[in-house]
Amino acid sequence: MHFVNPQMTVTIGAAMAACMAMMVRMRASNKAVNPKKLLIPPFAMSTGFLMFVAPMTRIPLSWGIIAFLVGAILFSYPLIRSSQMEVRNGEVYLKRSKVFIFILVGLLVIRLVLRQIIEQYVTLPQTGVIFFLLAFGMLLPWRLAMYAQFRKLQPTRNIQE
Repeated sequence: MHFVNPQMTVTIGAAMAACMAMMVRMRASNKAVNPKKLLIPPFAMSTGFLMFVAPMTRIPLSWGIIAFLVGAILFSYPLIRSSQMEVRNGEVYLKRSKVFIFILVGLLVIRLVLRQIIEQYVTLPQTGVIFFLLAFGMLLPWRLAMYAQFRKLQPTRNIQE
């Protein structure tokens, strides 16, 4: 009888989710941005913190802080730098960036390699927690930076209307 490798299944699932996120993000530049579109993703993702209710998902606080900071400092920076907005027809839009897809693919590859390394030393649920915190650390500053950029462009939009 042949069993499915849980680590490989999770890795493939993470890669597929990342690919879907890339497709959604690439299509987002065709629609105007608003505060809800910018702020709901980190708010919705924050429900993932409920996983800490399960004892098997608990990790040392220092690991969690490090994972969050790696996401916030190293992973969010290229996303912030490549996510620029502009006013078109009185609405705020994300500018298409030629390097953005390469940044997303690069970050995906780095995360997949790190996952393969880390899951050798901790349980699968703990690996999931570490990468959830890394992803949340990446998403939160990126979305807050885009929201700040949106707010800066908002007065320009009001003047044009």
